[in-house]
Amino acid sequence: MFDSLAFAPPDSILGLTEAFRKDPNPRKINLSVGVFKDAAGSTPILRSVKEAERRLLDAEQNKGYLPIEGHPEYAARVQELLFGSAHEIQSSRRAVTAQTPGGTGALRVAADFLRKHFPHATVWHSKPTWANHPAIFAAAGLGVQSYAYIDGANQALDFPAMLAALGEIPRGDVVLLHACCHNPTGIDPTPEQWQEIAAVVHERGLLPLVDFAYQGFGDGLVEDAAGLAALARPGKELLICSSYSKNFGLYGERVGALTLVADSPESAERALSQLRVAIRTNYSNPPTHGAAIVATVLSDRELRSDWETELAAMRERIHAMRQLFVRTMKSKAPQLDFSFLGSQKGMFSFSGLSNLQVDELRTKHSVYVVGNGGRINVAGITEQNIDPLTTAIAAVLQ
Repeated sequence: MFDSLAFAPPDSILGLTEAFRKDPNPRKINLSVGVFKDAAGSTPILRSVKEAERRLLDAEQNKGYLPIEGHPEYAARVQELLFGSAHEIQSSRRAVTAQTPGGTGALRVAADFLRKHFPHATVWHSKPTWANHPAIFAAAGLGVQSYAYIDGANQALDFPAMLAALGEIPRGDVVLLHACCHNPTGIDPTPEQWQEIAAVVHERGLLPLVDFAYQGFGDGLVEDAAGLAALARPGKELLICSSYSKNFGLYGERVGALTLVADSPESAERALSQLRVAIRTNYSNPPTHGAAIVATVLSDRELRSDWETELAAMRERIHAMRQLFVRTMKSKAPQLDFSFLGSQKGMFSFSGLSNLQVDELRTKHSVYVVGNGGRINVAGITEQNIDPLTTAIAAVLQ
């Protein structure tokens, strides 16, 4: 039966990492996959995470299953991180949270939930978006469409076009929004623009599905939640897919969450019962370790303070690498203007490179970035690789 199978095309992002591993060039640079790197080019384990793990190991009593919806303390801390401890959604108890295997797992559970209960709803995502977004929802059997997001130069938000496109989406459809640090562009709405987006979304009767993968990597934990705060109005429904891979450095632990906000506690509990069905028929229940780390850190005042300090350092390093890239490119290719990268946020930016130039970077210079806009993982830039990186980019742009 399997002899008839063809090779599937490699993943547009993870496939580059595989090619990078096989590249024999000792000066190769990988800026494709979204993983934070420190100044030495390594992905660190946070001190707060290691201390939480030590405490968990000392206190561990068993390896039993978690409930279908996961670690209860983790769910409570996730909601507190999303909304703040005194939000109306918290006090009204109209939100439920299910622990998932990463943010991708949250997206897939949301997709299965929507397909089963709202099969005629179409999911609308920004153009561009993370390459896996449309694939996840299409794989679940949902219709997928896009709305306008960036300008023709791929350097700024085309807010009038975005707002106009949202205003044309049919009532009852789902609009996928990046809470902050837009992947792949790094281009975010302002807090004022988020208020206008929320007004249109709710007036049109759309269901917001917020992908919140990078909280704390833009301007700060509270500042990065401005879009979510604008959407989280009394009585309004939401789906939020959050990830703690980046801000806790827990990539391999696959720690995510799906939070559903209903208009009442009763509706929220009914929805949770349906989420349990979607989870049970998918992976049954989630793993313990990563969620226990997050819950431990966020539940302890000292550990949380340490974590926030470490998160700020990661954020500041990314911002510093943006500025270094802009300055170095100006010295290498003064006729080109890369200043727009300095105002973008988070790990990713569109470099403006064409697919042909991206291919040339890889084949001639062993520099790996993602095509369709030349997405660069800014968090992978270091003082050691900035010179060969910018030299290569200047060469392919000539």
